[in-house]
Amino acid sequence: MAALVETRELFAVYPSPSGGVAALQGLTLAVEEGEICVVLGPSGSGKTTLMRVLAGLERPAAGAAVVAGLDLARASRRQLGRYRGRVLGYADQHYWRALAGELTAEELVAVPLGLASVPPRERRGRARELLERVGLLDRAAARPGELSGGEQQRIALCAALAHRPRLLIADEPTGELDAATAEDVYALLGELVAERGATAVVVSHDPASTEIADRVVHIRDGRVSEERQGQEETVVVGAGGWLRVSEEVLHAAGIGDRALVASRDGVVELRPAGIRERARAVPPPSVAGARGGTLVARGVVRRYGSQTALAGVDATFSPGELTAVTGPSGSGKSTLLTLLAGLDVPDEGEVLLDEIEVSALDRGARAALRAELIGVVRQDPGLSDFLTARENVELGLALRGIGDAESHERATDTLVAVGLAEHADRRVAVLSAGQRERVALARVFAARPEVVLADEPTARLDATATLAVGSLLADLARKTGTTVVCATHDPLLIGRADRELQLGEPVRVASA
Repeated sequence: MAALVETRELFAVYPSPSGGVAALQGLTLAVEEGEICVVLGPSGSGKTTLMRVLAGLERPAAGAAVVAGLDLARASRRQLGRYRGRVLGYADQHYWRALAGELTAEELVAVPLGLASVPPRERRGRARELLERVGLLDRAAARPGELSGGEQQRIALCAALAHRPRLLIADEPTGELDAATAEDVYALLGELVAERGATAVVVSHDPASTEIADRVVHIRDGRVSEERQGQEETVVVGAGGWLRVSEEVLHAAGIGDRALVASRDGVVELRPAGIRERARAVPPPSVAGARGGTLVARGVVRRYGSQTALAGVDATFSPGELTAVTGPSGSGKSTLLTLLAGLDVPDEGEVLLDEIEVSALDRGARAALRAELIGVVRQDPGLSDFLTARENVELGLALRGIGDAESHERATDTLVAVGLAEHADRRVAVLSAGQRERVALARVFAARPEVVLADEPTARLDATATLAVGSLLADLARKTGTTVVCATHDPLLIGRADRELQLGEPVRVASA
């Protein structure tokens, strides 16, 4: 079968003060017509850059990227526009960018069909069919601001599939979904691709994504390092005979910085070379903080039209504790954090921070309270793309009245703490979603608030980065007394928490 997607010796380089950072380093990959290829790899390995090249959103520095016969590196803007409108379905990991706030869920899904001149009645039928299949038909009239992050993510995926593309590119399509909903979405994605005979390239950190895969590809350091098809797993041999063996395999074999290589009877063996050297990495410094405040929700109710997002929630969040707020997609986790932050007020009940009744303050007073005492990391990190990681952190501190010298020192320390020291002077626009998430965390940590509220802070991180961020959040609470609350589906982050607050299914009332 012919390859629909083919990349050869693909390089992508982003400028930096030190001369450039290579996101892709000679990546070669072919995906056949009708194949579902799942791409795995750690945060920052080049997965998203590959997806953006295949979507025609970035041009490679060198090499070739050919999809359906079109050389994306040399195509004109008109050709790329036609390619994205007719051949491609693209579900970006920054899904909120594709959702115009003034449109309903049904209208959003129908947009690609309207651009393809599909008649209105057919557009509506197709949109409602897809919404029903992801369990959101009853939210067809809701706008993005009335939906949870997980619901928005499913709508963005529906929009990417609406026009029945020949190639679907899905970058972390279930990053903010609970396990059960993610499983349903993967099953749907597999069904819809198979029904159309389409090809799909799916980037994920979630091992469950491999269940729908015809082939699994691992990317490390901007190259394909391993492939698995069926039960057969292979390590890719690069130009010059280079092999990339995963850290997990090396660790299990007890191999450090050196290995003994032996070849006999057609078998190549790797064995530890003497005493294994200890890891060179230095543990990240603790993040400074301030004594936290007690955050209380009493009888909190919040409604959006016919939906009751929160129905009488009572909870206390104490200083020195990391609390994980859990529950299925749409259960009100994000809504609760929004109310705790004073970004919205409840329809009933009250929110208090120590003796301050947050929910009774006007908008200006709530904003002043956040600036002084509360740090918020939302699902959309809200970073300035044209600024570097360091400048984003320093800007947050400047808005709080912290001087240049101190803000520079704090920004440097917190970027080291979240594992971004080498990316501190790169523009946020060229960072991966996982790296952007860590910049957002650094911006909040640097302010040293009494309360940190983080909405799905590990949704786009691999397991290693998730454990590191989970440890940072836990240390922030336990070592500094900060009150830390995270909305999450991630079992690794939940495992680091001191307490878990479980929310139930949303309450939906049928319209009269």
